[in-house]
Amino acid sequence: MLKSIGILLIAACPIFAQDVGISAERIREHTKFLSGDLLEGRGVGQRGGQLATEYIATQFALAGARPAGDDGTWFQKVPLVGVETQPTATLTASVTGKSVDFRWMDDFVGVNPEQRPDSSFEADAIFVGHGITAPEWKWDDFKGVDVSGKVLVMFTNEPASNDPKFFDGRALTYYGRWVYKYEEALRRGARGAIIIHTTPTASYGWDVVRNSWGRESPFVKVAAGDKSLSFQGWITREAGEQMLAMAGRTVDELLAASEKPEFKPIDLNIQIRAHMPTKLRDLETRNVAAIIPGSDARLKDEVVIYSAHWDHLGVGNQINGDAIYNGAIDNATGCAILLELARAWASMGQKPRRSALFLAVTAEEGGLKGSEYYAAHPIVAPSKTAIDLNYDALYPWGRAKDVVLTGAERTTVWPLAQQLAKRVSLDISPDAQPEAGHYFRSDHFSFAHVGIPAFSIGHATEFAGKPAGFGERAYQEYNSKHYHQPSDEFQADWDFTALQQAAEYGFLLGRDVANQDKLPDWRPGDPFHR
Repeated sequence: MLKSIGILLIAACPIFAQDVGISAERIREHTKFLSGDLLEGRGVGQRGGQLATEYIATQFALAGARPAGDDGTWFQKVPLVGVETQPTATLTASVTGKSVDFRWMDDFVGVNPEQRPDSSFEADAIFVGHGITAPEWKWDDFKGVDVSGKVLVMFTNEPASNDPKFFDGRALTYYGRWVYKYEEALRRGARGAIIIHTTPTASYGWDVVRNSWGRESPFVKVAAGDKSLSFQGWITREAGEQMLAMAGRTVDELLAASEKPEFKPIDLNIQIRAHMPTKLRDLETRNVAAIIPGSDARLKDEVVIYSAHWDHLGVGNQINGDAIYNGAIDNATGCAILLELARAWASMGQKPRRSALFLAVTAEEGGLKGSEYYAAHPIVAPSKTAIDLNYDALYPWGRAKDVVLTGAERTTVWPLAQQLAKRVSLDISPDAQPEAGHYFRSDHFSFAHVGIPAFSIGHATEFAGKPAGFGERAYQEYNSKHYHQPSDEFQADWDFTALQQAAEYGFLLGRDVANQDKLPDWRPGDPFHR
């Protein structure tokens, strides 16, 4: 008996990705159309988003896939509420005889998750470090202090460490994500939660926060009787300094305090007042779902999922005279690969044993809402889903020398992933920014949350013919100048070879998983284990 099922499958199935003609040019043209001004930034609940989903569904049909959505359609409806804080929103910090008013967008951004058109409140502020309770690492920022009814002031991220046995070392865990901070604040009965932004703790600048939060945000509708925060949002470092100065503190002082295990919550003796006028509307949005049935009578009810989010930020605040946030790299590139994979999969004469489900999901930019909805309302049960291979923001800068597979090492697919990378002459590189927590910031995380082995086939970090470190430098430039900016636009001189390679690699990996006898799993002891 062979030691590796993966080796057996590779030997037994001679079809290469190149044999089905995966094309850099087709990926290029899909990217160009999806990121064009006509689609107005593919905003959720906006005209451009509707056009994008119609285009994707049409391309799935032309590829030869079958509709897999609601009632025989290509679409899975995702019921959301659009929550848009109005520019007249106010946030004030005060102590006896003194107050500081913060300016919307310049000093603070946030939302009223209660989903009421007009919300005002006043509550005491308490500093809670990173706002983390992590028993497995013997870390508790709350130390039994009752914070119910208060506004929690905190930093994002988590205690810094190079020890892989403590908060996974440099790699950010879910505890470090802003999503967790607000969830924990709600669990503890807080009235609100304010994150003090710093670029090092967030891994991105204030412009990214402002452009993401200073517009309509999609939320799952709050049901009657459900609890929610009255405010969740961010303030700039400068605004944080003003607020903390009223308590005789500084940002650096409290950052240092939050790194120590003995940290205890600090009552700031500051009153926070907020007025949050909010525009609400039901959002009409949807996931696009297509399926190509497998060939095995027993296994075709199980699926390999390929996913990518179709949405971006739509039309928003003008920057240098441009209000369309085109999202060419983020994530027209991933959708283009998804469409080319569906075409390639459908063109195989002998289909793999399991089926392939192609999902273009909505509202990723609003917090993975579309993939979360799918995970809670799956077309195919998680127990019958082999894997999710996700594509999100790939860089069209030439021929790749490597690929990043953050999270793949946590699954039983890892040996196969390594074998196939060698086969297509790609190195597997580690995440160059593990402290940014990329694993928790893209749609594969929603699938992992329900036990499905899932990871993204990520961007290259090194490119043929380019000097060493080119990819990292280019990434830093994109992240600082174009990420979540109107300038994330299609460029005529882009070279899509790396995206073709990522599609070919994902094709081979998904195909071989689809042919395995057993479903993959997480490695024993992993928190996502089935």
